[in-house]
Amino acid sequence: MKKLILASSLALSSLALVACSGSSDSSNASTSQNSSSQANDSQRQFGIFTVQADNKTVVMDGDIRTKSLTNFNKLQAKYPNISTINIKNCGGSMDDETNLRLSQKVYQSGINIHLMDNAEIASGGVDFFLAGVKRTRGNNTKIGVHSWGGDGESATDFPKGHKYHLSYIKYYKSVGMTQQQAEDFYYFTIYSAPVDGIHWMTEAEVKKYNMVTD
Repeated sequence: MKKLILASSLALSSLALVACSGSSDSSNASTSQNSSSQANDSQRQFGIFTVQADNKTVVMDGDIRTKSLTNFNKLQAKYPNISTINIKNCGGSMDDETNLRLSQKVYQSGINIHLMDNAEIASGGVDFFLAGVKRTRGNNTKIGVHSWGGDGESATDFPKGHKYHLSYIKYYKSVGMTQQQAEDFYYFTIYSAPVDGIHWMTEAEVKKYNMVTD
């Protein structure tokens, strides 16, 4: 599988809320408002995707999994005017087939993708990023690539043109690359680092392979 799970430590902060004594009506009203707010939040959360208040922007945070396509379809059915996905972090894909189908759906929907400040994407997360019709990035972003592998084999065990390479090359073509661009980028990724490694693309490489459009 072409995947990379990047270990991350997220610092979570909690807020202690101290309520002043008041009437039961006030307490009930506060409880009702909190319940309403939580319900509204849950209606905007679709797995790793969260719809923002403008109903046009989505924040993506997490690895792509088997349910990610179903979650995105539900999101799009409820919020049909999504135009931009802002990626916070995406370490890769746990299900390559789902990832490629999801990515093609995003591209066919004409959605732009933006890497937020300090965002990191790797492996299948890079494939997803390439689905953006327009691709932009903030400051201090990182784009990581490597070979795919499984069952003791890796992509570089197979010669160029082998059938195992074709699904990725076809995917890159489906999101706007020429045949040559698709082959060049694909073979660059699999020879850049082993399955258990990662190569963070240089600025020259980002430019060479047209990772961003603006």
